[in-house]
Amino acid sequence: MSKPKVAWYWCASCGGCEESFVDLAEKLLDVFGAVDIVFCPVAMDYKKEDVENMPDKSITVSFINGGVRLEEHLEMVKLLRRKSDIVVAYGACSSWGGIPGLANLYNVKEIIDRKYKEVPTVVNLNNITPREETEVDIDGYRVKLSLPRVLDRLYPLDQVIDVDYYIPGCPPTSEVFWNALNILLSGELPPKGSILGAGSKSLCDTCPLNETKPDKLELTELKRIANTIPKLDECLLAQGYICLGPVTRGGCGALCINANMPCTGCFGPLDGIIDYGGKAASYIASIISYDELEELEKVYDSIPDWVGILYKYYLAASKLGGRIRRKKEVVKDG
Repeated sequence: MSKPKVAWYWCASCGGCEESFVDLAEKLLDVFGAVDIVFCPVAMDYKKEDVENMPDKSITVSFINGGVRLEEHLEMVKLLRRKSDIVVAYGACSSWGGIPGLANLYNVKEIIDRKYKEVPTVVNLNNITPREETEVDIDGYRVKLSLPRVLDRLYPLDQVIDVDYYIPGCPPTSEVFWNALNILLSGELPPKGSILGAGSKSLCDTCPLNETKPDKLELTELKRIANTIPKLDECLLAQGYICLGPVTRGGCGALCINANMPCTGCFGPLDGIIDYGGKAASYIASIISYDELEELEKVYDSIPDWVGILYKYYLAASKLGGRIRRKKEVVKDG
């Protein structure tokens, strides 16, 4: 009996999702025993043509992490969709855009100029920036080299292809991935669009500091980790730190909380939440206490980047989407 065939591909991401796969440690032997990995260019020498030569729907499951930012990403995810029976958006970037999705606040020129010209630590006297095509001399021959075109904005995976399931996290923990993999291999698949491997309750419900959270919160100030150190063993939200545990899906093992850091929302929204950042803003507004408008403005001004706080992982998938809107040239494949 043939094993299920599995593919793995990354788009615009940091590589943390691949590390979460490696974090399975000795369980990797069980994975290799249960499936055939037929495409994984980050670890094995597979080429695009290898996938093109596969029959349609011959791949059982494709795990795709990272947002779609380059023309090459667009081509590859559409190819994998055609060749796969099931496609899983793996991690926050693939599911909702992740931190790279915050770049949707800027156009491509602004991003390139910032990276290669404006950052204070960059020395670029000749103002050299990446080009899609260039020519170089190699062994006496003039060779044309090319880079894939950068798309107008970053797209979560489900904005360009049909996605069957989602695995949350930045990155997903090895336990979440293991749970999700077992669900996919069980033959008893949940409804399409389900979140795999994580919990259904909020992180706040399962937080180890939950018992220290007051029944009613009334904050008169908001603190930043950059400026102060939280107390141990006391609800971070009650201390005045923006912890998004109340509006974030649980299942991560409260890793950040256990490291005395507030939740930043990488496991994404709970079921039924239409817009994660909007829900987070609503919750924070409900616990701020003030008598005068000036007091509210002082609290608001204490946080320099509200978009980065509320939409750290979700801007690209949100109702806002960013300043750079979706172009009609990027057509979604089913």
